[in-house]
Amino acid sequence: MISSLRGSVLHLEADSVVIDVGGVGFSVAVTPDIPRSFHIGDEIVLHTNLVVREDALSLFGFETREQLTAFLLLIGVTGVGPKSALGVLSSLSVDQIAQAVTAEDDAPFRRVSGIGPKTAKLIVLQLAGKLQAAPAAAPTSGAAGARSLAGQVVTALVALGWSERVAADAVAQVTAAEGAPTSVPGLLKLALAHLGPARPEQTGV
Repeated sequence: MISSLRGSVLHLEADSVVIDVGGVGFSVAVTPDIPRSFHIGDEIVLHTNLVVREDALSLFGFETREQLTAFLLLIGVTGVGPKSALGVLSSLSVDQIAQAVTAEDDAPFRRVSGIGPKTAKLIVLQLAGKLQAAPAAAPTSGAAGARSLAGQVVTALVALGWSERVAADAVAQVTAAEGAPTSVPGLLKLALAHLGPARPEQTGV
């Protein structure tokens, strides 16, 4: 198993990089941010996973262990292959993936090329509890923290199909209630319960 590579950049493509390690060039599939961040001759260190198939050996590389861990979790999801997993990590950060999974929001995954609605739901279900987002920065005041929390929930509801007006009204009503949740997942569930079984298109979207 090739778990990491350190060497100089020999060649760059939009979605791959060739690394010279002791005179041997390794072609590694990467997210687009890597070719944009390096130049030929630069030293690079990548955490890698070798995918072995009957007709090919393919290396996938990442700048952080967290990205590699997310990649391994994604390819463990039914219907998600290495290229689709790389596509997810090309579109979303590890924190964004973790936040979407925690909020049970499959919309960000549905926007990734090659990920259909069924697979997006499976990602949310099968990654539940396996990824943790970085803790949010402490708010400067209670009011600022409340606004940030409400804004995140409104954004999540809009991604699920409700209009911004309907989403904002629902969040405003549930946050005004005594004992309202102080986490995004908790407040999102309460807002969804408040909106009831009506489909988004029935609420004026």
